[in-house]
Amino acid sequence: MPADFSIDAQRRMVFSNATGVLTLSDALDHMDRLSRHPDFRPAYNQLFDFRKVTEIALSGDDIQEIAARNIFAPGSRRAFLVATGLQFGMARMFATYRRFGGEQGISVFTDANKARSWVSLPDEA
Repeated sequence: MPADFSIDAQRRMVFSNATGVLTLSDALDHMDRLSRHPDFRPAYNQLFDFRKVTEIALSGDDIQEIAARNIFAPGSRRAFLVATGLQFGMARMFATYRRFGGEQGISVFTDANKARSWVSLPDEA
C-alpha cells in the first residue's frame, strides 16, 4: 500500500509512511482511513515518513486539496521526514497551505532524530 499508518495511543502518536508512487487518491485514502480509525484522535502528533517514495504524482492543486482536508487538531505536532529535494518542496508546500489555515505545528526534516524530537519522541537507537 503506498500510504499506511499505525497508531500508538499510549504515546498519542500516528506513524505514517508512504512508498512507491504517491498519488492524490493515495493521500486522500490515507486521510480517510486514518480519520475513521477507532484509535485515532485529532490531537495526536504525527510522524510521516516519505523517504521510500520513489515518485510524487501530485500537482500543486493536488497538494492544496490535500491540505484543505486536514484531520489533525491545530495544536498537533506533525513531522514530515523526507529524503529528496522534491519531497522536501512538496511537504513545505503542504505545510504552507496549512499555515494559511492557522496550523503552525508542521515541520519538514531530512534528519530522523530531529523529526522525532519535533513530535516529542526519543531518538532512534
